[in-house]
Amino acid sequence: MTRPSAILLAAFAVLAGCGEFGRVGQGRVVAYDRQQGIVTLICDSNFSDPANPRYDLLPPARVRIPASPRDMGPDPAPGRLLRIDRLNRRLVVFDPAAEALLHVPYLLIEERQNVSATDRRTAGLPRVDRARRTITLYSPATRILTTLRVADPYLAWPEEAWRAGDEVRYYYKEPGQA
Repeated sequence: MTRPSAILLAAFAVLAGCGEFGRVGQGRVVAYDRQQGIVTLICDSNFSDPANPRYDLLPPARVRIPASPRDMGPDPAPGRLLRIDRLNRRLVVFDPAAEALLHVPYLLIEERQNVSATDRRTAGLPRVDRARRTITLYSPATRILTTLRVADPYLAWPEEAWRAGDEVRYYYKEPGQA
C-alpha cells in the first residue's frame, strides 16, 4: 500500500469511528432558566436564507445548555419580539401563555436608518412611552431605529415583550441537548 493511500485509509477509519456528525440549530431566545440549564427558543423556518430569518417554528424548542461552561458563550438574553415586519407594518411577538405568535399591527412614527449600536439613542431600548403611546425599538441586524404606535391594549405588555432575544446557534447530536 502506498503511503498516501495508507494515510487516507487511516483518516477514513478515524472518521468512521467518530460516529455520526451532529447538526446545528438556530433560533431566537424567548426564555432562559439558568438554574435548570434550559434555553427556550423559536427556531428559524427560513434557515436557507440567513439574511432573512423568520423565527416562526412552533412549538418552541427547549434546549439543555452544555454541561461544561467552556462549551458555551455568555448567557443568552431572552425577549419576546421575534421580528419587525416593515413591509406589512406588524410586529411578530411570542405569547408564552398560549405558546403562539401574535401579529401586532403598528403605525410608523419615525424610522432612522444606519444607526450604530453604540449611538446614544439606542441606550435603554426598547423604550415604552405610555404617555405618548409609542414604542422605540432598535434592530442591530438592520441598524434601524424605529418609533411606532400600537393599539392601547398592547401598551400594557411588559417591556420584555418588545425586546428581541438573542439569536443563538447550537450544535447537537441528540435533540434537546446542546
